[in-house]
Amino acid sequence: MIETDTDIMQKTQQPLPASLDDIRGPIADELKKFRVFFKEALHTDVLLLNKIIAYLLKTKGKELRPILVFHSARLCGGITQRTHIAAAMIELLHTATLIHDDVVDDAERRRGFLSIPKIFKNKASVLLGDFLLARGLLIALDNHEYQLLQVISTAVKRMSEGELRQLKAAGLQNMTREKYFEIISDKTGSLITACCETGAISSSDVVEKHLILREVGENIGVAFQIKDDLFDYGGEDTGKPLGNDIRERKVTLPLIAALEHSDKPDQRHIRHLFRKRKKKKSDVDEIVRFVRRNGGMTAAQEEMNRYAEHAFELLRKFPASKERDDVEHLIRFVITRKK
Repeated sequence: MIETDTDIMQKTQQPLPASLDDIRGPIADELKKFRVFFKEALHTDVLLLNKIIAYLLKTKGKELRPILVFHSARLCGGITQRTHIAAAMIELLHTATLIHDDVVDDAERRRGFLSIPKIFKNKASVLLGDFLLARGLLIALDNHEYQLLQVISTAVKRMSEGELRQLKAAGLQNMTREKYFEIISDKTGSLITACCETGAISSSDVVEKHLILREVGENIGVAFQIKDDLFDYGGEDTGKPLGNDIRERKVTLPLIAALEHSDKPDQRHIRHLFRKRKKKKSDVDEIVRFVRRNGGMTAAQEEMNRYAEHAFELLRKFPASKERDDVEHLIRFVITRKK
């Protein structure tokens, strides 16, 4: 019997959802200040760049990474000017990587809008990404924020390594559960780790707090990516095309887990379908049904919840407070979000 979303939620004891309003509310004023700071950081005298940046600002997302920076800072002592610098550096890096991803993937849309490469072409898009990375470096250097720069540079290195590992492991022959977690820890977890660590650094000199928030971020990052990978196998209106990872032959945890719980003939058949470079809709639908029928969704949900629970346990090293509650709300949002 194929599992429904309700079945999966009940089996994995999914926590009550938290909304964006829940996690934005306590830092609403700081986010307003941040948006002004971020816009000023993007100012340039180059007319074409200004035109693309204006479009970029119009298509901004949930601001989850700056939100992580701010909440981590609040937990460790309070939001400072250094917190705004850290959040801007993170957001510049994240935005640059998204633009470069859209060039590499020939993406048609981003967040419901036409992607920047589709409007302004690849060359201008790559140069915009380079400009954003350079601005992040200059913000750090202008403010002598060498510790923040070191943390974020480490994240860039890990992100690049994760992407290259994923390229090398493309296809089922080379992918294992262990490799999957190594890839997503670097590819996604590294930047979210940097969000939490730089937030802590921006408000406290206590190294122990930095280390705890770094580990919290690592666990949030892995849980975040598993949630993204679950979206590919359907169930909700996520804004992400069903089976997109399948078409691109990206092997993720739901498929790995389903293969582990199926018999040899089914494994061979699904591997054959998955390796096809051009898949029909019926091929994608069959792989999705296979994953849901063989417990892949449930297994991935359970793994995601384990990482979230570890993040909660780490947070309990801090005294009970409104600030700690707010970080817990943020984690709940990450694992219960609809897109």
